[in-house]
Amino acid sequence: MKIKKNLIKRNIAGDVILVPVGSASLDIKGLISLNETAEVIWDALPEAEDKADLVKAVTDVYDVDAAIAEGDVGAFLEKLRELDII
Repeated sequence: MKIKKNLIKRNIAGDVILVPVGSASLDIKGLISLNETAEVIWDALPEAEDKADLVKAVTDVYDVDAAIAEGDVGAFLEKLRELDII
């Protein structure tokens, strides 16, 4: 999947955040905090062709039912689309 905005992932004091840089900082005010699942999804985004690839990335890392992973992935993707990140 294509990431439209320039965001850098950083680990600060144990928290994983996305920091907008360049023109993305004009569109996205503040930082985006990621939980562990969101971090797995974010890391898999550039290589993923579709939602199913992201669900597989989550189920590969966590012992979770695919339906639950699909819900988590869908919610995260929806938020990224709202922010016009993907």
